[in-house]
Amino acid sequence: MGLTSNKMLALTILCAVLLFVGTVWLWPRLARRNWRAVSGRVGLLLATQLALFACVGIAVNQAFGFYASWADLMGTETDQGVVVDHTPGGSAAGPVRLVTTSEVHGMGGSLPRTAGQIQQVDIVGRTSHIATPAYVYLPAEYFQPQYRTRTFPVMVVLSGYPGTARALVDKLHYPRTAQHLVQAGRMRPTILVMLRPTVAPPRDTECVDVPHGPQTETFFAKDLPDAVRAHYRGDGKPGGWGIVGDSTGGYCALKLAMHHPAVYGAGAGLSPSYKAPKDPTTGDLFQGDQRLKNRANLWWCLAHEPAPDTSLLVTSSKIGESDYKDTLKFIARVQATNRTRISSIILDSGGHNFNTWRREIPATLQWISGRLAGR
Repeated sequence: MGLTSNKMLALTILCAVLLFVGTVWLWPRLARRNWRAVSGRVGLLLATQLALFACVGIAVNQAFGFYASWADLMGTETDQGVVVDHTPGGSAAGPVRLVTTSEVHGMGGSLPRTAGQIQQVDIVGRTSHIATPAYVYLPAEYFQPQYRTRTFPVMVVLSGYPGTARALVDKLHYPRTAQHLVQAGRMRPTILVMLRPTVAPPRDTECVDVPHGPQTETFFAKDLPDAVRAHYRGDGKPGGWGIVGDSTGGYCALKLAMHHPAVYGAGAGLSPSYKAPKDPTTGDLFQGDQRLKNRANLWWCLAHEPAPDTSLLVTSSKIGESDYKDTLKFIARVQATNRTRISSIILDSGGHNFNTWRREIPATLQWISGRLAGR
């Protein structure tokens, strides 16, 4: 039974209810002062509390998409390692392998040419040798005859850490929001490539080329654009792509746009951090390489490297976000470069959660689309 399934949540709630009822029913029998009665009371209370904790944990995980499976939760997920598949004949397989397709819910239709399509795919990096799952949203116009020779702008959409790519579809509603914006004339039809920044789970690589480890930045800067353009009618013009993410994904989006402006003409960080942390989930990302460590620090980049020709957007909240002061400081630092363009969304209040990001996503998608429209 899957960690994110409704059956698991229902079973956990049922266990909690039965334990509560059992505790109330058996409490008179356990009211004595001998060790058996005391042990029984402690056991029932502990079991009930654990069941309630499990209910809350599973419900929160379903709402925010922290972990996709039991293996992901336990840190034993290894099936998406660093591998490259090859055909039996010896030639390299295609960089994008289609797994399944689905419709965009809430669009009032099931035909791709009217409601668009979501494709679950596996993407293989030819240079980084990283393989990772992703969801690709193709707008309705992609399937319409009058657009069959047209290329489309591309936005890479990143979750936070640990996060799940599916949450970008089901919880943050990126495809549905993009489709509504296109219908309202506020956004160009755009391909969305939605995935986790954690392309070598369970490690949090912070989109860094780890020495002797996952070459995550190379994957996002070179392999992913090459793979998408080889399989889809994605824009190939310099700086013609955009990238957006929340939390860790927001940091990655800003860093990739700053490091690779020839690829990403616009980058948006929703509640981002501004440098890579060092903790048990990341390990030692830099292996003593000071230059690599400096490059992963956006403050250092702004102070010591030429300002990139790209557009950045950052979001935060006056109440509820711990990065509010850092975000204001980052805006001021970018403004001082007189080359990199900076915009922001600052809410009066909003926590580090999906509800806050859903309030920011429509304006963010419109902003990125506008920055890429003239390229």
